[in-house]
Amino acid sequence: MLSVIIPTYNRNDLLTLCLDCLDPKYQTLSSDQYEVIVTDDGKNQQAKQLLKENYSWAKWVAGTQKGPAANRNSGAKNAQGEWLVFIDDDCLPAKQILEVYHNALSGYPNTLVFEGCIKVDREQQSLAEESPVNETGGYLWSCNFMINKNFFLNTLQGFDEQFPYAAMEDVDLDYRLHLKNIKKNFLKDAIVIHPWRVQKDMYQITKQRFLSTLYFLKKHPEKKKEINSKYYLIAFYNSFIKNTLKNAAAYQFKGIFSKITYDFMQLYFSVYMAINK
Repeated sequence: MLSVIIPTYNRNDLLTLCLDCLDPKYQTLSSDQYEVIVTDDGKNQQAKQLLKENYSWAKWVAGTQKGPAANRNSGAKNAQGEWLVFIDDDCLPAKQILEVYHNALSGYPNTLVFEGCIKVDREQQSLAEESPVNETGGYLWSCNFMINKNFFLNTLQGFDEQFPYAAMEDVDLDYRLHLKNIKKNFLKDAIVIHPWRVQKDMYQITKQRFLSTLYFLKKHPEKKKEINSKYYLIAFYNSFIKNTLKNAAAYQFKGIFSKITYDFMQLYFSVYMAINK
């Protein structure tokens, strides 16, 4: 059986859309072959009543209120299935996603980790919009992947809950798989749609991502050969010169100030990394 883990935090509007896509009446996989666990990090437990009233086939569990990494781990510990499918509450799973994951278990019996495909819902409309994309493989984004439960909990010890913010914990998990020489299999038909999201506070979220990156580098200092001053300088050039300046007019300058904030923070990070080698 597959256990679908959905971490959530006070956004029932998005969770509702996600759960609608996982309804046994919608999914092509038989309902006796999967369960859905919503692990709720909100203090007022908004999702609990939502599930009770509209999604009785899904299981609600209380989160640890220690961030998304801990919340996902909590959901995994409550899972009954041998395989965990992680999907974020702001994603829209395709109707065949669970059947594709289920079939992959017999198709690739020696694989412990499967990457899902992540697509956007439309063309980008603002420079301040963001969305993870994984259409050809190579990214173990936490919003869509499947992993063996025993391996995840007992060998990997789950997501690292020490990351200071909600960023880089999936990159860390992927890198730990690399260190153990664990190969992933990309399933192009295990699809979720991740709609574009406008980042309203680009400064704060970019700062938090960088602080999580610093923790990642402290944990894996050998990665400083890749993530360093040059890395952020190239990021600045690609983002500001090749993206912002080139595409601002096409987006009618929507989100321009947020995007410039992001761009020049990359430049600041480059200087910071050069000084603090």
